[in-house]
Amino acid sequence: MTTTTRTRPAALILTASAEARIADLMAKAPADAIGVKLSTPRRGCSGLAYSVDYVSDAKPFDERIDTPGGTLFVDGGSILYLIGSTMNWVEDDFAAGFVFVNPNAKGECGCGESFTV
Repeated sequence: MTTTTRTRPAALILTASAEARIADLMAKAPADAIGVKLSTPRRGCSGLAYSVDYVSDAKPFDERIDTPGGTLFVDGGSILYLIGSTMNWVEDDFAAGFVFVNPNAKGECGCGESFTV
């Protein structure tokens, strides 16, 4: 009997624009950076916020998402808040940043900087 395994889908969906931004960040990254890491630290009006930073070492429970331009790590303690989310990079005349569509978020603060689950 042969066992067939399927490829596990990524916990987080990245748009082409987000992948391009990760590639841009990695092109300018410090020498010891192995990727960028998404986490959800406690802060803001609603309790949790999105944070993206360079990372120089992967933790055992981090989720790893390989993109053409670099690796995105998702903090192991944050992944349950982010499963099924879409990460996009948006730029306009006045602002630029990662934007998240998170089906797990039950509410957001008025400024959109933090969320609650």
